[in-house]
Amino acid sequence: MRVLVLLLLLAACATPSPRMMEAVRHDIRLQGIDFAVFHKDDRAQVVRLNFVARPQVTVIRPLMEQAAAQATGCAVIPFSDSARVPRDTGVVTFDLDCWGALIPRPDS
Repeated sequence: MRVLVLLLLLAACATPSPRMMEAVRHDIRLQGIDFAVFHKDDRAQVVRLNFVARPQVTVIRPLMEQAAAQATGCAVIPFSDSARVPRDTGVVTFDLDCWGALIPRPDS
């Protein structure tokens, strides 16, 4: 029972990936869905905080992109989104254009 409670608590946490540690966190709500946006340098990692029914999944990815742009004040570079699991709508990372250059950053 204690293990179940611990797993539920850990699942409820919105923490960034190790690469995004020390990022600035912004909380934002769009269309009734809560997101945590972690902004560090020219990257943003967006974590969905609410449960979403399967039919709604198709609208989540654009909302995550919008959340990244609104929270950081930067433009999201088109097609720069990445997730550990393809088509994941729980955690997505975006490259940002904060200086108006629209040049994808090289992989580090």
